[in-house]
Amino acid sequence: MSRAFRKGGLVLLLAAMCGAAPISRSLAADDVATGPFVTPSVDVDVRYEMASPDGGKPVGQRMRWQVSSLRQRIDPEGSAVYMVTSWRDGTLAVVDTLHRRRSVMPAPGAALTPPGQVAAGSFQRLGSDMAAGQSCVLWRTADQDGRPVDACYTADGILVRVSQQGQVKVNAVSVARTAQSDDVFAVPSDFAVAAPAR
Repeated sequence: MSRAFRKGGLVLLLAAMCGAAPISRSLAADDVATGPFVTPSVDVDVRYEMASPDGGKPVGQRMRWQVSSLRQRIDPEGSAVYMVTSWRDGTLAVVDTLHRRRSVMPAPGAALTPPGQVAAGSFQRLGSDMAAGQSCVLWRTADQDGRPVDACYTADGILVRVSQQGQVKVNAVSVARTAQSDDVFAVPSDFAVAAPAR
């Protein structure tokens, strides 16, 4: 799970939202000191549509974030599996509610960019945009393979759109800045422990 764009978009959301993926430094030196906030500074519930790798209809995905505990939950649409990342603990838990199994592994990527801090790396500001009724600033950076990628972040660090080569890869369809309870991020302790998938 090392590439920025993987089927279902799990790594993209973890890396792009939390600034956990290494970012190319190939852009103009003048842009190095500026960039977006890439980790939400508020609790938030976002529903995304993500481009299907096979060109089919977009795939839905829900992302919830609790700023006080630095935890993120991702629920792929139509799946019995959800993922909880605890940046404080450095873990990613994959929970299979159908088979009542859970597995825990190290969180992907490098260190989290804390809320309210500009992400490391090179960013070029392209302008402003709107997505899911949210004003956002469009930034150009590069993925782990050095290809240009455009990401639109709100002022409080919420990722609302990602495009590459003129194609929208991730698009927020709803954004709710609402308190997220601890229960949302619970990993059932009575589920069987399974080895992480390789």
